[in-house]
Amino acid sequence: MSRRESPPPPSPPPQLLGVQRGECDDRPERAEPLSDAEREIIQDTWDHVYKNCEDVGVSVLIRFFVNFPSAKQYFSQFQDMEDTEEMERSCQLRQHARRVMNAINTVVENLHDPEKVSAVLALVGKAHAIKHKVEPMYFKILSGVMLEVLSEDFPEFFTTEVQMVWTKLMGALYWHVTGAYTDVGWLQVSSSAV
Repeated sequence: MSRRESPPPPSPPPQLLGVQRGECDDRPERAEPLSDAEREIIQDTWDHVYKNCEDVGVSVLIRFFVNFPSAKQYFSQFQDMEDTEEMERSCQLRQHARRVMNAINTVVENLHDPEKVSAVLALVGKAHAIKHKVEPMYFKILSGVMLEVLSEDFPEFFTTEVQMVWTKLMGALYWHVTGAYTDVGWLQVSSSAV
């Protein structure tokens, strides 16, 4: 079984996603803020990842689509692709991988400015809710896939401590994105996997 075809990791418990639970389990009450040290860890490790952003992004998307094929329903341009080599060669998949990685880069570059991070993620969330009608659970799933790929491709940088900090960041990203879904009237923010 190749690395891209590995079974999906189990979902981490909510406390590892960097969120505090509120009264309603559908949406956490707030995102747990990152400390200065955690922001520095994220930015240092991201520097190594972003040097290869397109290839890393492609690896993440391929694993996402192989392990969670239902996600392809939102991508008419490559929803019928089954072969990983064909996906890897797809210009459209590469473009989307760059967009995903560039959005994360914008977040990482602006971790010192929570309002900017919130604004960027609100745009991402609203576009995916209104225009693309993507179930929000796919953001949580994609976050898990990304963490898995980063840990495998950059083991020297993604130690257990670094993985915990990145898990916290991904939880905060999910919190902001699902907040945008709620703001536009999305009726259900699901947290279950497919």
